[in-house]
Amino acid sequence: MPFLHVRAGAIAVAMLASIGPFVSREAAAQDTCSNRGQLDTLYCDANNDLVADLPAANRQRDPSTMIFAYTPVEDPAVYANIFKPLMDYLGTCTSKRWVYFPVQSNSAQIEAMRSGRLHVAGFSTGPTGFAVNIAGAVPFAAKGSNEGVRGYHLLAIVKADSPFQKLADLKGRKVAHTSPSSNSGNLAPRALFPAEGLTPGTDYQPIMSGGHDRSVLGVNTGDYDMGAVASDVFDRMGNRGTVKADSFRIIYKSTVFPTSSFAHAHDLAPALAAKVKQCFYDFKFPAEMVKEFNGDDRFLPITYLKDWAPVREVAEKTNTPYNRAAYDAEARREAEAAARRAAPPAAAPTPAAPAPAAPRP
Repeated sequence: MPFLHVRAGAIAVAMLASIGPFVSREAAAQDTCSNRGQLDTLYCDANNDLVADLPAANRQRDPSTMIFAYTPVEDPAVYANIFKPLMDYLGTCTSKRWVYFPVQSNSAQIEAMRSGRLHVAGFSTGPTGFAVNIAGAVPFAAKGSNEGVRGYHLLAIVKADSPFQKLADLKGRKVAHTSPSSNSGNLAPRALFPAEGLTPGTDYQPIMSGGHDRSVLGVNTGDYDMGAVASDVFDRMGNRGTVKADSFRIIYKSTVFPTSSFAHAHDLAPALAAKVKQCFYDFKFPAEMVKEFNGDDRFLPITYLKDWAPVREVAEKTNTPYNRAAYDAEARREAEAAARRAAPPAAAPTPAAPAPAAPRP
């Protein structure tokens, strides 16, 4: 089936038609679950694998059109094109229509899956925890190569011509984090930087840039003295020529974290979920995807229980659990940031009328 990149308005109409099943699922939710862990009350985890169990047969779904979304990025059109070969392949492999839906925020992506309007998605590392607990996402794949699943590092980057050589040099300076729920963009810096002599919130007040790419661009233009960013995003921006890597200096590099997860909704019919996973594992990245994803050429199996353990550990150390209260706070912050970006620029002050000319002597 051909890839279809349709306008958001048309997609919204199609998606709204599927809200009904979500409402009935919520109404049907029974508090008979033997174990829920950190999952929302809509879901159950009786088998203790930390993700939502498959619901009863009458609440499973087998849609004719599959909606896919990738984590929000600065220019969604770039990734709509990057993922076009995958959408085409999935259409043929599953004999269903696949639609790429660009999202503007992590909360919009998570809410879309929770409400049944999104079937498969690529979530960023930190928001994966919210997607699992709030939206019933079931991570099943990550990008990688014949060397295994590729991870990424938390980097602290500064301009190459700046005086900053180590993290402790950034006390009292302008430091960009990305968003409260981001692993490498906020939580990991709060957990790891203090051991290096720099405590976020005490030695500096983090400035939320809204994304790793925005942090990189902000450091490049001098808006921030330092940015805490994911190495895979930083490398991709350098490879695309968006920034020059040699314009920066990396003054901190963490151990490896897992990169973005690819997850399906927990209530997909078992045969469909199995088919989707196998299609992902069989897909070979074309050259453009290999270049964009720093040499990754395939999807490899993962589980949230095993592969996201380091990320959950950072969240626990920073007392930032992936629960409803933290998610609502993050959703409000993203909505406020979007409103600020959409607001028209303030009008320039009207210049004062020129003073009347003095009479000539």
